[in-house]
Amino acid sequence: MSFFAVLFALILEQARPLARGNWVHAGFLGWARWAHRSLDAGKTHHGWITWIFAVMVPTLLTVLIHWLLWRVNVLLAFAWSVAILYVTLGFRQFSHYFTDIRDALDDGDEATAREMLAQWRQVDASELPRSEIVRHVIEYSVLAAHRHVFGVLGWFSVLAALGLGPAGAVLYRMSEFVARYWSHKSKMPGEGASLALQQVATRAWGIIDFVPSRVTSLGFAVVGSFEDAIDAWRHYTQRFPADGASATANRNDGLILAATSGAVNVRLGGQALKAVVSPNSAQEFQAGGLYGEDVAATESTPGREPEVAHLRSVVGLVWRSVVLWMVLLALLTLARLLG
Repeated sequence: MSFFAVLFALILEQARPLARGNWVHAGFLGWARWAHRSLDAGKTHHGWITWIFAVMVPTLLTVLIHWLLWRVNVLLAFAWSVAILYVTLGFRQFSHYFTDIRDALDDGDEATAREMLAQWRQVDASELPRSEIVRHVIEYSVLAAHRHVFGVLGWFSVLAALGLGPAGAVLYRMSEFVARYWSHKSKMPGEGASLALQQVATRAWGIIDFVPSRVTSLGFAVVGSFEDAIDAWRHYTQRFPADGASATANRNDGLILAATSGAVNVRLGGQALKAVVSPNSAQEFQAGGLYGEDVAATESTPGREPEVAHLRSVVGLVWRSVVLWMVLLALLTLARLLG
């Protein structure tokens, strides 16, 4: 059933994607805000209590509803899984920026590409050369694809196999969401989450993303240049910074970027973009962020200078990985049916 739930959710998301600022996003936003305002007292153990409440309550509620619907009718439980995957999984939550920037570069309109990149990531891209625009778009896109698609698929598949329905998708996306949101709120005067809560959320996110990031990297290696991807994984992951509370999270991202670099033979890493605090804090948060992107630069990996053609290579890499995932899910579903 997992295979068909993912398939239906992907088709539905492609046909009718959720709009930015939708009611689901607003609900998650309100829940995370209420949790930190009500429970965050500035100590580490309070941080863990706040994180558990903010992430595990929606996860357990998802499991409870799944079990209740399963007892009533299997089709209702299936529809619940599709609905949860629809709001947690999919490319259309970020791919329109990628497409617009690629089209602008194809047309030779680098000014529009810079403007779109700055709007997407809330950064200063006014002086970026063409190759750096491409490089940053590749980095942001593969990490977004991991967080919106492959990581969700991984946790959903594992917990669904254990009879917990779509709980894995909620656990993964909520843990990423609160880590990003509480980090963002720290930049807002008078509204910030405590440092202890930020550290707890970032550490928990790094742990939860530890295995999915490696599975995504392995998938990129399998469908890309395997030897080069594995070599980059082994030797160049450490070129991406991993210090402080976000060490594990940064290392996970660095591993994905290193594997991508080898898989499509493109140079990634280098000077970080400077974040710009937008007067519209909601827009800035919805743009998302990479941990540490406005803090430190990284060393570049080997590979060809980023070109527009690499954007098409990355699209192919991601979609081949999706096909690989779907084939594996189909085989697992068939094995369960036959077993």
